[in-house]
Amino acid sequence: MRNDVRGLRKAKGISQEQLGRELGVSRQTINAVEQGRYTPSLPLAIGIAQFFGRTVEEIFHVD
Repeated sequence: MRNDVRGLRKAKGISQEQLGRELGVSRQTINAVEQGRYTPSLPLAIGIAQFFGRTVEEIFHVD
C-alpha cells in the first residue's frame, strides 16, 4: 500500500517525532508507515487523515 504521509508531513514542516507525538505513536511507527513497511491500524489511519484534514482514501492508496 502506498501513502502520501511523508509528503504531507514535509509540506507541514514537521518531523516524524512531532507527528508521532500528535498521534500518540513513536517516530519509528511514522517512519515505518512512510516507508510502506507498516500498514497502520484503522484508528491510526483515521488519525493521520484527520491530522492532515484529508480522507483516508486521499492519503492511502492500494497498489
